[in-house]
Amino acid sequence: MEDEEEILELVRFHLERDGYEVHTADSGEAALRRIRRDLPDLVILDLMLPDLDGLTICRKLRANPETAGIAVVMLTARGEEADVVAGLELGADDYITKPFSPRVLVARIRAILRRDERPTLDLAPVTRHGDIELHAGRHEVTCEGRPVPVTPTEFRILQTLMERPGWVYSRDQIADTIYDGDVVSMTRTIDVHIASLRKKLGTQGHRIETVRGVGYRFKES
Repeated sequence: MEDEEEILELVRFHLERDGYEVHTADSGEAALRRIRRDLPDLVILDLMLPDLDGLTICRKLRANPETAGIAVVMLTARGEEADVVAGLELGADDYITKPFSPRVLVARIRAILRRDERPTLDLAPVTRHGDIELHAGRHEVTCEGRPVPVTPTEFRILQTLMERPGWVYSRDQIADTIYDGDVVSMTRTIDVHIASLRKKLGTQGHRIETVRGVGYRFKES
């Protein structure tokens, strides 16, 4: 959804040229209705829409179990750090500021959707460490027996850390992993995703350790 017609058409053109089916909406309410009806794989949101702003829409999507797993990319002129952090803390998978490169936008979207491809359920690995369990096929995380509502990006970060407990990953290595090497994410972006994961894991959040001056690791059992 984009409130500037020229940018909307630019985004549509480049995504359709890359093979994606694209639907648009010119208001937040219209967008929410369409998303709830069609359940798309990914939503691009502008923060400044005429009725509901992008942050409100993102919050509503994450609060609804039917739409909580939809990938969300923020595309906006508001590039101040506070705005970026607010969007990521609400569950956005990526945050792109204007002016932007259409090629970079498509690369990021391609990476987000590619990492969400799931293996066959019967063959999908289940990773367990202590009270945390991650099921790759179901794209589910449980902690102490309760489901943890992680975003696609949070899931990929946790999966990367849990697959090699004790192994230290730098922020750049985590970014390369979750974006399949297509783009480099901001250091602050990774920090916000980690903070969100720790909060969602509750009493087990301490298992994601900070290695000062290096990066992050998942504490071995």
